[in-house]
Amino acid sequence: MKKKIEHPLAITMWDFSWLERRWPGAGYEDWDKALDELKDRGYDAVRIDVYPHLLAADPDKEWTLKPCWNQQIWGSPALNKVVVKNNLLKFMKICRDKNIQVGLSTWFREDIDDTRMNIKTPEYLGDIWKKTLDIIYDAGLQDTVLYVDFCNEYPLDVWAPWLHKAEGKDILRASTEGTLWMKKSIEYVRNFYPDLDYCFSVTSEYDTLDIQDVSFMDVLEPHVWMVHFGDFYDQVGYNFESFETIGYENLVENCERLYKSDPIKWQNQLKDGIEIIARWSEKTGKPLITTECWGIVDYKDWPLLNWDWIKELCEIGVKEAASKGVWVAIGTSNFCGPQFVGMWRDIEWHRRLTDIIHKSEIREWVK
Repeated sequence: MKKKIEHPLAITMWDFSWLERRWPGAGYEDWDKALDELKDRGYDAVRIDVYPHLLAADPDKEWTLKPCWNQQIWGSPALNKVVVKNNLLKFMKICRDKNIQVGLSTWFREDIDDTRMNIKTPEYLGDIWKKTLDIIYDAGLQDTVLYVDFCNEYPLDVWAPWLHKAEGKDILRASTEGTLWMKKSIEYVRNFYPDLDYCFSVTSEYDTLDIQDVSFMDVLEPHVWMVHFGDFYDQVGYNFESFETIGYENLVENCERLYKSDPIKWQNQLKDGIEIIARWSEKTGKPLITTECWGIVDYKDWPLLNWDWIKELCEIGVKEAASKGVWVAIGTSNFCGPQFVGMWRDIEWHRRLTDIIHKSEIREWVK
């Protein structure tokens, strides 16, 4: 990485929740308070959605956003309105003052006009990121930037529908087209801002890592869960239902029972997956950042859903990743935010895990 990191950072993901969950009781009404609590738990960095497609189109406009889902508690479960530029700069200034670094990312949130679908070329994708960085640099906040993730979990259709429409077919990251979009857009922005670290975060196609070209990235951001590496969700009956209750009904009925029926099996699947990702880092010579991890993908405070087994799995994931020496920033889970009350309020758990992260070592070639 271009940014010098001597020991792994503890990082969390606040996605688009930082801006969209600001109604009373939603967790992010008071950024000073939320970021103080993050710092108190030992975290050094936060990855957020900076809405580059909306900033490039009109940085001062009030945008009306559609919900991604109503079953999850990331973001808003209903129609919402946001103004991006002034809020982004305010949030980043608070982060700067508290010595919290910011990973810039985007989930390409859908507004009522579906502005994201204007992305038709890699150069256009690069240009909206260039315009976003212009705003951040003009405000003197560039030193707060940890890295830039051009698209959350590329090339999943839920986050990059513009890619598949532009190409007229489903696109894999390992394909020629999928690679060119990444390479050309990063090269476009790097011409203007060569000192930043760039990547596309990923959560799929882990079976073809050996043939994927990531030579143009500065860092890799894989999202790594136990459920990637076995049939846990198949046995539970969970299929990422966004607006239907059946997914969580099956989680309540099956997930904890299944995990506790053979915890060593599921823990070993997680460890095996982390080893696969660590080998990818070693082979490519690219350091790792993971902000979404380690147990299961979707969870929340809910009747009959307990956090203890989730925290157990996540602690194993943190220790395993920290032992590899190739992660420069490590998340403790993808539930590390104030809206996940059952996870957030266990301050000592967070401090213990962030302490493990800080005390771990990075290999010399990674620094």
